[in-house]
This record gives sequence, structure tokens and C-alpha cells, in this order.
Amino acid sequence: MSATEPWHRALADLAERSHRVPPDAVPAAVTAAVRDLGVTVTTYVVDVEQELLRPLPEQGRPLPDPLPIDTSLPGRAYSEVRVRTGQDGRLWVPVINGTERLGLLEVRLPAGADPDDPAVRDGCRTIAGLVGHLVTSKSSYGDGLQRVRRSEPMAVSAELLWQQLPPLTFAIDTVVVSAILEPCYEVGGDAFDYALDGGRLALAVLDGVGHGLPATLTTSVALAALRAARRTGGGLAEQVAAVDAALLSQWRDGRFVTAVLAEVEVGTGLIRYVNAGHPAPVLLRRGRAVRALTGGRRPPLGLNLPGGEPGEARLEPEDRLLLYTDGVTEARDAAGEMFGLPRLADLAERHIGSELPAAETLRRLSRAVTAHRGTASRDDASMVLVEWSGAAAARMEP
Repeated sequence: MSATEPWHRALADLAERSHRVPPDAVPAAVTAAVRDLGVTVTTYVVDVEQELLRPLPEQGRPLPDPLPIDTSLPGRAYSEVRVRTGQDGRLWVPVINGTERLGLLEVRLPAGADPDDPAVRDGCRTIAGLVGHLVTSKSSYGDGLQRVRRSEPMAVSAELLWQQLPPLTFAIDTVVVSAILEPCYEVGGDAFDYALDGGRLALAVLDGVGHGLPATLTTSVALAALRAARRTGGGLAEQVAAVDAALLSQWRDGRFVTAVLAEVEVGTGLIRYVNAGHPAPVLLRRGRAVRALTGGRRPPLGLNLPGGEPGEARLEPEDRLLLYTDGVTEARDAAGEMFGLPRLADLAERHIGSELPAAETLRRLSRAVTAHRGTASRDDASMVLVEWSGAAAARMEP
């Protein structure tokens, strides 16, 4: 019998159990599947704030404390998307679905087992991969998995918006898209979207005027309108027209949405984009912020005003494009000092120089914005980072 065969049996067992396991029984199903290996597994999921890894409760087992991402070895495993071994031989294995980071497995091996054995590590990664699929798919069937990820009640506006957003991270061999949205529990008008079809990557970052539920409703209509146009084959002009028409059909009070809508030809790196009253995206090349994409200017969406032609740019291999809302650069501390674009660009350069995964770069940028504004009044702050790079995709794999 090969060294990997017991792990394959455990994987098959977990796959069989998965068809009818309820959301709150996912940890118990994992425990049962690996029991014959003599392995003990605790499943952690990342919280909405991306500050802590929170354990999923399992009946009959004490609930461990949450694990801090920024100051712990398990946090490093999560941040770097790499299996890490503790001094006591425990393995910390990232849980991802596709390339979206969801949490971590704590794996305690039986006495005498070698945590550096490739068969053991491969087996753990395989089990963690299926757990990632289960956490994602089962979250739609109950509230337990969502509840564990929250440290406070979510406002109606945030509850509505989060249900409409795509996963925070997506990657193929040549491009990675990662996004983040803050504050998590009280978001208003910010949103993001992306879709890859036929070698063309569509991107959108939106910011609806106002705050709270009214802003969320405005942005939700805009998001639905651009998706409807895009899914019938419409390009940038059709998406702009669709958002204008949708907002005007619902409101006559002058409400609007600022946005960057873009299309990236994944094979060539060609970008076409429209900037509707929004902060200009920043192009980072060889780890440095080299310029802002200032073309494609037009009025905000929803005002039905004419605009110019889309802007164009071309990515080079390893380039990154950072899109963001004004809540990032205009975040103010208690003394009124803004976070600012120079600070954002400088931090982005530092983190990119550390060769962090795109999702971790954004998480650290978001934490910096949060630390800057402290308890001061908070506006929505969203960012999307696009990396046109095969090496970037490899960094997203455990």
C-alpha cells in the first residue's frame, strides 16, 4: 500500500459524507473521515474583518480560542498560503476554495508520524481543498458558518451588499483578481465586480452616493444593470448606458454612482476602461507605482450625461493594477490627516516587494487604512488588485 492511499480513502470518505452533511456538521464530517488515520483536525474560518481565524464548533470537543492572523504561526500559514509546522509537530494547512482564502486546518498527527513527510503534507492539502469546497457550498444552506465569521451584528445595508459580491479572490494561470471591502458590518455604497469570459476580464469598482441602505440600493441597481448588459454581450458603452437608464428609471433625485469599468484582454494585457467620476487606478510595474490611468473620463453614472472615449493602456508581464474608492485615500485620522494616495502607493510597493499573495497585500493595505482612521468616522473603503502574472497565480496555491 502506498503512503498516500490512506489519505485518498479519507478524501473519498469525506466526499461521500459531503452530499448530505448539514452546514454545522462539516467539522464532525472531517473528524470522522480522518479518524482511521489517527489524525485530529480542527477547522478554522477567517472572520469577516480578516483579523482572526475562528474555530468551527464541534459537538463534544472544547472550542479553542480564535487565532490572530498578524501575530501567530497559524496566521502566517494563512497569510502566505503555505503549510506551516509548529514546534510540537502540528501542521497548519490553509483552506482555500479555488484561490480564495477561507481559513485553516489544525492537524495533529499520531505519535511517530513525520510532519515533513511529503505524503502527509499532500494528504493534508487534499483534505483542506475539499473542506474549502464544503465551507463555500454549505454556507448557502444555513447560517452557522456565516455566524462563526462575525464578531458583531451586520447592518441591513451590509447584509444586502455582501450577498451580491463575487468571491474576494480569483485566479487563472496568468491573472489574479483580489478585492477587499471595509468596514465589513456597515458598508454602504461601495461594491466591486469581475467576470472572465473568452479571454476577457471585466472589472468594476463602484461607489454609490450617500451612506447606509439608500447608497446600497443605488449601487445594487447599478451593479445589476451592468451585469445584465455584460451578460448579453454588451461592452463598456452598453454597460454605461444600462446603468444610466436603470438609475434614472428608479430615482429622479439626482443620485449617482462613480465607477471604473474596465476590460482586460488576458492574452495581450490590453486594458480599455471608463472612469465615471472615480479615483484613477494606479499602475504598478516592477514593484513601483509608475502612473495613474487618467483617461476614459466621463461624468458619474445615473446622470445621463455624455462622456468621452474609453481610455487604453497595456500591461507588461508582472504588472499590477490597483483600483480603489475614495474612502481609502480620504480616510482621516483623529487630527484630520488624510491617508492619501502617496501613502497608499508606498505601502503597496512595500507589500508587493515582499512577494505576498494579492489577497494578503490587500488585507494589509486595508488594515493600514483602518489603523490610520482609528475610531474616527468611517467611509466605505474598497480596493481591487489585478496581477497579470503567472507567478502571481502560483503564490495563491498552498
